[in-house]
Amino acid sequence: MPSDLVESAPAKVNLTLRVLGRRADGYHDIESLVAFADVGDQLALTPGDALTLSVVGPAAAQTGAEADNLVIKAARALAARVPGLRAGAFRLQKNLPVAAGLGGGSADAAAALRSLAKANKLAPDDPRLRDAARATGADVPVCLDPRPRLMRGIGEILSAPLPLPRLHVLLVNPGVAVPTRLVFSGWRPAANPIPALESTADFAVPKIQSEERLLDWLASQANDLEAPAIALEPSIAEVLGSLRAAAGCCLARMSGSGATCFALFASAAETATAGQKLRTQFPDWWISVTVLS
Repeated sequence: MPSDLVESAPAKVNLTLRVLGRRADGYHDIESLVAFADVGDQLALTPGDALTLSVVGPAAAQTGAEADNLVIKAARALAARVPGLRAGAFRLQKNLPVAAGLGGGSADAAAALRSLAKANKLAPDDPRLRDAARATGADVPVCLDPRPRLMRGIGEILSAPLPLPRLHVLLVNPGVAVPTRLVFSGWRPAANPIPALESTADFAVPKIQSEERLLDWLASQANDLEAPAIALEPSIAEVLGSLRAAAGCCLARMSGSGATCFALFASAAETATAGQKLRTQFPDWWISVTVLS
């Protein structure tokens, strides 16, 4: 019997998210510094002939129809590019909330591509993997090799991996799903926008090598989708207010198109204390104490 191939699908956190403009094709150009958390989903593949997917876990009921799952979409995108690709039975442990601004579905799809690459002896840098990732979704390419990077374009233009310091973070979702399309449709250009980087080369490594410098730079940035997301789901503002009021919070911001927000703390102890207090106060919220790297 074939051995299972198991891949982690870590949550993607947008530490910044600048919307640079709406494109003629209806998409938006963005600029975002992303990092990955030590929490996420897990995907197992039992190689075989038929392509199937089963979903378990606390967020399994939120994933919708199998045919719409990005794991299946990614597998089919790779099969279209690799003749005779061997697939198999996927089993997804769905831990992350869905439509939450954490790139959960994209991380799952990227994990599927990595598993299929191993099952079919494809090199990790095989260009067909990257092509299949782009065909599956805008966030899938950055999740294919989950390390801190700057994303540009619609997510397909990636910097080299960046040496971010290890960050203690509290992730909080109020239990609501915010459709990305509706959030972007509510975005309006700011009257005085923060200047975009001219290129990823402008993001000097000394800015991010220490936690203090990184926090200073992050404080000068924003998530341009916070306002339209809050207009759709006011509970996001409640989450941000609660995080900013937590003892030891250095910075709180929404991730992606929401509704998950994050807060950065100086220590693991402060993060854990804040998480415990919020769990007591808001037992229905999804709360995760983790680190970014």
